[in-house]
Amino acid sequence: MLRLASVLYSIIATAMAGAGVIAVLSAGYGTLTPILVAAGIGAVLAFPVSYFVAREITKP
Repeated sequence: MLRLASVLYSIIATAMAGAGVIAVLSAGYGTLTPILVAAGIGAVLAFPVSYFVAREITKP
């Protein structure tokens, strides 16, 4: 399941970090710090999300 979660992480982290960056830019923050914070938060939150998605996929 760890291999599946790591593959899913590469997809989920990209999507969540991108959504965070788009949300920050839509809110009017165009400097580097808010963009990096939003991307970092998306990447960190993708860890548990990818684990739970992998667990649901492999559930019998």
